[in-house]
Amino acid sequence: MGLRRVCVVLAAVLVLAGCEEVSQAADDVNAAADRASVCAEALGLADLNPLVDQQKLRQRAEDKEQRLRELANDVADEDVKASLLGLADSYLQVQKERLEDAGVVARWVQRNTERLDALRKACT
Repeated sequence: MGLRRVCVVLAAVLVLAGCEEVSQAADDVNAAADRASVCAEALGLADLNPLVDQQKLRQRAEDKEQRLRELANDVADEDVKASLLGLADSYLQVQKERLEDAGVVARWVQRNTERLDALRKACT
């Protein structure tokens, strides 16, 4: 009877260990899917036309900044989070710039392109 009880306990431990591995694998898949979803949305947000009305441009930049920060709060991957926050900071910066100056726009586009590249790398 003692051996049978040991076998039952051992079988239960193995089943529970297997369930934990399955649960961990499912969590990993969900995290990857969440990261992919966040990356896809963030990369879709990354446009800004400096040739529109300045007030409209600032409002669009503010909307994008806020959404990128929300996405950063939703993702667990620290590299993706840092890239999203860097991109959000770029849109915060453009809200404060004098965008009538073509040089300012060109520098912002360059910085933003670099931040987009960092996000693309973090997302792959």
